[in-house]
Formats: sequence, structure tokens, C-alpha cells
Amino acid sequence: MTEQNTTGTASAPEPVAPVALQAPGTPQAPVAAPAAESPAPEGPEVPAAPKDRRKLRGFLRWTAAVLVFAGAGAGTAYGVLQSERTELPGLSTEDDGRWVYHRLAKPELPPGAALPRGADNVDETHYAPLPALVLQAPAGARPDTGLKADKDGAVSPDAFLEEYPAASRAELKQSFEYEGLRQITGRGWTMPDGTRTRIYLLRFHSSEFVDTFRGCNTNVRLNGADAFEIDAAWSKAKITQTNNLGSDGFNNAAGTLSSSDVSVYAEAKPYGDEQTKLGCLQAGDVQAVIIQTRKGEVATVPFHQTVLLQSQLLS
Repeated sequence: MTEQNTTGTASAPEPVAPVALQAPGTPQAPVAAPAAESPAPEGPEVPAAPKDRRKLRGFLRWTAAVLVFAGAGAGTAYGVLQSERTELPGLSTEDDGRWVYHRLAKPELPPGAALPRGADNVDETHYAPLPALVLQAPAGARPDTGLKADKDGAVSPDAFLEEYPAASRAELKQSFEYEGLRQITGRGWTMPDGTRTRIYLLRFHSSEFVDTFRGCNTNVRLNGADAFEIDAAWSKAKITQTNNLGSDGFNNAAGTLSSSDVSVYAEAKPYGDEQTKLGCLQAGDVQAVIIQTRKGEVATVPFHQTVLLQSQLLS
């Protein structure tokens, strides 16, 4: 028995493959190599630990909740966008009769031309083509064939004066010759409820001539309307509707004429089967005359709406 010196922990001896004994002189038989270990058969996956399963279930629950809320939110948004105002709780409002106008688009000016109310345009002269400054008809309107204008919208002084009684036409026509009238353009339409609207723009040589025009004031008489009075609802409605501009057919209130440039009149009672309202706008070298008639009574909201939008186009 011999001693072994070790410098560390003794390791177990490796197993030695057994060798078969053979008689002397018999050739040595080859030693068979150890058989390779066959792979273990595949079995079912080992289930995750209880802690990992709890995490997985929590993740799946949160994912499902997010999907449910996202679907509900999308459905709600779609419902709000598709619903009418009167169908939404808390936002229901009665239809006030306003018309649906196209969004205003001011015409392009000639190169180098000043804006009507620009700092370099003291007289507030309009350099845009006059027909382009007339308010477009709202949705649902049909052209008023009673307004005599050519294909470009030009209206002759005689055609415009047909809005006035025959007895006052000669005086007004004579004033045109002395007050520097340059041109008249107009547009008219009729709504399904029978409301008839005519808008005339009269361009003069300067704003001083506009100030002398006597065809649009509280003392004027129109065909079928012998007496006018100041529209008492105008001041209140102007504030209310100006705050509502930009939605439901109104446009942004920026650029409307000042209150001193706009006068609104209503036919005084008693009147016949039809009422007339009159809007007068002075904008630099342009005088606007808005006439609206309707059987029974002219609705306040659409008339004021028309006045405000025409005011914006001229500002």
C-alpha cells in the first residue's frame, strides 16, 4: 500500500471500463466503445410556477380591460360625431332657424392693392370685383328670378329703383348722377319657407358719396312697406350671434363692420300679409342694401345672420 500526497481535496477515481480476460496467444479483442446515451423522451412541458401564472393572468386581465375601454371610447366618439346637437344630453338646443351658409372666402385683390380697412387705405376703398363681395346664397335656396341682374350680377339703376315706390324713383335716380354712383351688383334667393332675400351693393367714387345716399334709412319707403322702425332686437341679437359665429352656419366674427356702419330696420306694425326687413351697411365706398320679405313675419335669426355675414365680406 503506497501513500498519495494530495494538495487539495481528493477526487473520486474515474470508473474504468471492464476488460475481458483472454488466453495467452489469443488476439486481443477490441474494446467496445461505451454506448452513446439516447436522448430522453419528450414529455409534457413543466407548468410554470404559481407566481409566474399569477403574473400572466394579471397581464391578460389588464390587456382585456384596455381593449374593452378602447372599444367603448371609440364607439362613444363615433356616436358624438354622428349625433345631432338635439340628441346629446346636456347639449340639446332647439333649432333657431339659422341658415347654412358656405364658409366665407374673401376674393383676391389685384397685385399691390390695399385691403379695404388697411392702414394705407384711408377711404376704405374696395379694390375687389364688386360681384365677388356679394354674399352667396345659403343651402337650400333657389335663385330669385325677380331680381333683374345680368349673368355677371350687374344691376342697372332703373332695375334697382324698382324696389322703391314709383313716386320716389325719379329723385333717387337724379341723386345717383350727383352722388358719384359707379356700379350696382346684386343677388337674390328664395328659401323653402318663402323668405325672399335681395342684396344690392352700390359702389360710389368715395365714402363721402356713400354718406349722402338716402335710399336706406328709417325714413325710406319700399314697395309694400310704407313705414320702418329701428329693429329693437338687433343690438341684443348682434352680441349673442357674434359670440356664436364659427359654428352652425356662422363664421368667425373677426372683421365685422362697426355698429355705427350697420343699421337694421323692421316694417312697423300693422303690416299686411307680408313683412319686410331692411339692412343698411356702409363700408367705405360701398353701400349695401339688404331686403328680406316673408309672409307673416320675417324670422329674426336668419335675417340678422345675413346682415352679419355680408358685413364680414365688406370689412
